[in-house]
Amino acid sequence: MSSIAHAPSLRQDARTIGLIGLAHGSSHFFHMLLPPLFPFLIAEFGFSYSELGLLVSVFFVISGVGQALSGFLVDRVGARPVLFCALSCFVLAGLVAASSGSYAGLLLASVLAGLGNAPFHPVDFTILNKRVSPQRLGHGFSVHGISGNLGWAAAPVFMAGIAAATGSWRIACLSGAGLALAVLAIMVWNRDALDDRQGAWGGQAAKHAAAAAEEHPLAFLKLPSVWLCFSFFFWSTCSLSAIQSFAGPTLQQLYGLPLSLTAMVVTGYMLCGAAGMVVGGFLVARVERLEKTIGVCLLATAVLLALAGSGLPSGIAALALTALAGLGIGLAGPSRDMLIKRAAPPGATGRVYGTVYSGLDLGFCIAAPIFGAMLDAGMTSGIFYGSALALVLGVCSAGLAGLGVAARAARQQRHATV
Repeated sequence: MSSIAHAPSLRQDARTIGLIGLAHGSSHFFHMLLPPLFPFLIAEFGFSYSELGLLVSVFFVISGVGQALSGFLVDRVGARPVLFCALSCFVLAGLVAASSGSYAGLLLASVLAGLGNAPFHPVDFTILNKRVSPQRLGHGFSVHGISGNLGWAAAPVFMAGIAAATGSWRIACLSGAGLALAVLAIMVWNRDALDDRQGAWGGQAAKHAAAAAEEHPLAFLKLPSVWLCFSFFFWSTCSLSAIQSFAGPTLQQLYGLPLSLTAMVVTGYMLCGAAGMVVGGFLVARVERLEKTIGVCLLATAVLLALAGSGLPSGIAALALTALAGLGIGLAGPSRDMLIKRAAPPGATGRVYGTVYSGLDLGFCIAAPIFGAMLDAGMTSGIFYGSALALVLGVCSAGLAGLGVAARAARQQRHATV
């Protein structure tokens, strides 16, 4: 058999990208399995928001630790079987939540959902990097990011809508389990398009495997670029957490806008982010120094957020500026994911993505309580200023990571010419 692989067709690439987008959207959907149902759970069980907030913390702790570990599993057994197991965990999480009669049952559902969410970034990016042709990889990253935003946006409407329409939050959880089961069936039916063991590029598969075998499985942890990418994810997620959780009430307190209006700001932010990701997929193919794209986009976003929190614009203008800030986040998204790909040594794709993306879970765990305490203390402008500062720190991390990747590429090029 020839060692030279044929480049996938547009149809093959689109099929793989679409499947990974659907899978990633389902993972973000299950971030929000329980939160939209909190009012229903309070009405039935009398739980406090602190108790329900702990369910979210448990989800992200399990997901963050599991994400770092699952990268090793993906590199060892392949991404496809891990994907099937992750979706199965979502099905179980929905079923357990629907049958819960106590806090312990909901806690178990959060654990199962966190276990299901943990492998998705190592799985998704391993399959994309090995199955999709390089000229379309940036668009694959765009679809991946957009689908995550759509999953976040769909979950509250789906879960709360079904609960309200049927009068039963349990039926909503069962519907969530059914949705995960349908996605799993689609993945199994199209499993040939998700086989990362068969999709590696040409003779590079054997060469990468040999290179990986010569190094210790934890050798990638010595690379500064990996930890800089991790810190970038941490800071950018801290910023996202502030906007996602508190932008609405902050704008209401700062400008006296009705909550019915400020509640739309997160939706606008996510939709602008999705639009930015579409354009960002084209930028990846045209820009060599990805950290420059990331820096320009995120610094522009930081300026918009700081201006919105300053109290200088009108209330409607501040709301529009906050929503528009999502555009910069979206533009930077595909470049961010490509930078991580370049930072990953051969044969360690799953491990690197797992480690780096665990910074996302850590950011969600730490940022929400801090920004919540700031809002409780009346530091309303601090929500926007803190979000902007986190983005500036993220730009610093991305810039240093990009310099490290460029230096390593230059060394490799010199060795190749010797």
